[in-house]
Amino acid sequence: MSPDATPFSSETQAIHSGRNIDPATGALTAPIHLSTTFERDGDGSYPKGYVYGRSGNPNRDALETALTTLEKGSETATFASGSTATFSLLQALGPADHVIAPQSVYFGVQQMLSHIFAPWGLRYTLVDTTDLAAVAEALRPNTRLVLIETPSNPQLAVTDIQAIADLAHQADAYLACDNTIASPVLQTPLTLGADFVIHATTKYLAGHGDVIGGAVVTRESNPLFAQLRLVQTIGGVVPSPFDCWLTLRGLQTLPLRVRAQSQAAQSMATWLSQHPAIEQVLYPGLPEHPGHEVAQKQMQGYGGLLSFLVKGDQDRAMEVAAKTNLIARATSFGSPHSAIEHRASIEQGTQTAPNLLRLSVGLEHVDDLIADLEQALSR
Repeated sequence: MSPDATPFSSETQAIHSGRNIDPATGALTAPIHLSTTFERDGDGSYPKGYVYGRSGNPNRDALETALTTLEKGSETATFASGSTATFSLLQALGPADHVIAPQSVYFGVQQMLSHIFAPWGLRYTLVDTTDLAAVAEALRPNTRLVLIETPSNPQLAVTDIQAIADLAHQADAYLACDNTIASPVLQTPLTLGADFVIHATTKYLAGHGDVIGGAVVTRESNPLFAQLRLVQTIGGVVPSPFDCWLTLRGLQTLPLRVRAQSQAAQSMATWLSQHPAIEQVLYPGLPEHPGHEVAQKQMQGYGGLLSFLVKGDQDRAMEVAAKTNLIARATSFGSPHSAIEHRASIEQGTQTAPNLLRLSVGLEHVDDLIADLEQALSR
């Protein structure tokens, strides 16, 4: 039975999907194919299936196969970054099309829509995607794509994937779900009705903070994905063979890492919610979180990312972040090392609260992380 078959668990698929024993050497770990071009036969054909590095590469094919399997899709296109993955999906639309996106969508996507695609002619509406009535009201005859991010970054808002998919499909629109924070270990949007899953593979999928990448997985063949593949190939916005190799290596430990980080984040969120210096904790695993019930329905764990609002202003939040010793002051998330960041100073002009700190829980012992936060929160 193929390791890409669905009866296998995610742990087994993460290790075996997309991988084959090297026929030339018997190596269990695939070689890195750095060649930019491939030999043609005398009749002009390409018997090995590869023409040029921009249009195809064995390492990229292996990664795309693995991601397709883990997300339970039919095909994957990988990109040089998560932002490029989203950018390329938007670029596959037409200039007269309309997109619905969350008010709390990732800051970089807001910039794409307002500074690049709006001048190009793409129309968009930002709504609270946790409010089904607001999404329904925002739909237009020319709406072609509804974009959601659940849980969202850095608000950790939870959107009902299946309910939004039903609304989008009733309007003949596609639904794309950014699944970066949950990962396919905790959530598989394609099985809930989404048409596309977007990933910044930089985060949990690669998992070691040493490679940037992105991906779009489609549930089934459709015209928009075909156009996306054209953007990928002609535009050349592809990951390098080494980037693909590193990401595929990281996938092998994905289920173990994500479950450990999710468990630690749950403990830290519970501890923070009871701390006298904390105003609010944003984490779907807490019963008081407004999206907790939906998260219980569509997730198998709540992820390793959380945000919390300290009591006080921006200066107080910056002071807390400055005092951590074990937890690094750095952007991004999903790596083995924990990181804390003041997001409002990064996301100029957004609705992110000035006293919000985002915490990416790594693989350190949770007791050590709590102790570090405890001393940072003390005056």
